[in-house]
Amino acid sequence: MTVPMLQVIREVQIPLVAVLLLTGCVTKVRQMRRTGSLDSGLGPTVLFPLGMRKPVALAMCVVEAVLGLGLIVTAGSTAATGGPVAAMVFRLGAGLLFLVATSALIELRTVRPDAGCGCFGELSTAPVSGRTIARSALLTVAIVSTLGLRAIKAPHTGTADLELLAIVCAELLLIGLLSPEVGAGLIRLGYSEPCELRHVASGRTLTALRRSKQWRRYSPLVASDVPADIWRELCWRYVVYPSRYEERAADLVFAVFLQYRRPLVHVALVDSGTGLPLPLPAGKRRVRLAPLATAAEAGTSAAAVGAGVAEAVRASEAADAVATADSVGAVDAVPAAGGVPAADGVAAADAAAGDAATDDPDTTLVDVLPRQP
Repeated sequence: MTVPMLQVIREVQIPLVAVLLLTGCVTKVRQMRRTGSLDSGLGPTVLFPLGMRKPVALAMCVVEAVLGLGLIVTAGSTAATGGPVAAMVFRLGAGLLFLVATSALIELRTVRPDAGCGCFGELSTAPVSGRTIARSALLTVAIVSTLGLRAIKAPHTGTADLELLAIVCAELLLIGLLSPEVGAGLIRLGYSEPCELRHVASGRTLTALRRSKQWRRYSPLVASDVPADIWRELCWRYVVYPSRYEERAADLVFAVFLQYRRPLVHVALVDSGTGLPLPLPAGKRRVRLAPLATAAEAGTSAAAVGAGVAEAVRASEAADAVATADSVGAVDAVPAAGGVPAADGVAAADAAAGDAATDDPDTTLVDVLPRQP
């Protein structure tokens, strides 16, 4: 193998390792947004005490992002980016990170053989194996080989382009063979998770609700910032806010479909005493609700509202754990939702809830809100 070829191989390692570091950081952030916990499922964090796991997981994510961006910025070793010294610092830091990761994976395999490495968030749930350790060791050698390397230059000939492409493809193939995440990713591509078993945090449901058109339309009817109740039924999460209707106590009930982006939202206004549906305001006009009490009379503060929402979310999460377990047995009997197939049957409930209430006095909340999509 010629010296120029070895030089090209060394140069390839910098962008390759940088991309892997940034990918690992992005997958961890995605897991945090999806599950609401950054330390959940990150293998090496189980080696630390419980109180340190979340800070360590957050530090890992930040270090990966900083090193990945630093490797890319300093690849040219120009004076504007700190020159060779800055490039050496980031490459040495990346090498040290992979060396520590290799040692941690060896320890993790001994102490917790059932835990995944957490390298790429939710994709890295398979137990740590020799392949995972070999990949980390390979990346350590790869980035250490770039120490002392000068500025990276783009190839100038077609032959050099082909050589570079061949080297990148060969190394990606080798890393793919050492990565259990490839198989897990392929399985996820061909698998559609049943909505009955889908985990969507209650906090995320409330955030999606407050961004929806239904909330903007009917939020003037809400008499409190804190939901009175939150519960889950199969593919829907129900959020109840206290309201008023013609000087009577009422509940404004939102049904939010459990999906990660732009969930379907239905709404119904029901009598608090009888549970019968009440007519919702027609049209797009804003509805003014007379306040039940002033802030001073109620003694409500921003901190109290936040504490109330947090308490409601915690209670809902505890109930979700039980509801999800109960739903496992029902998945075989209930067809998985590829979209929202039953939404058509309840889409008119929001616009015609008042008509349903007046035409059929026996109609209840169960008939207005959706149950199974």
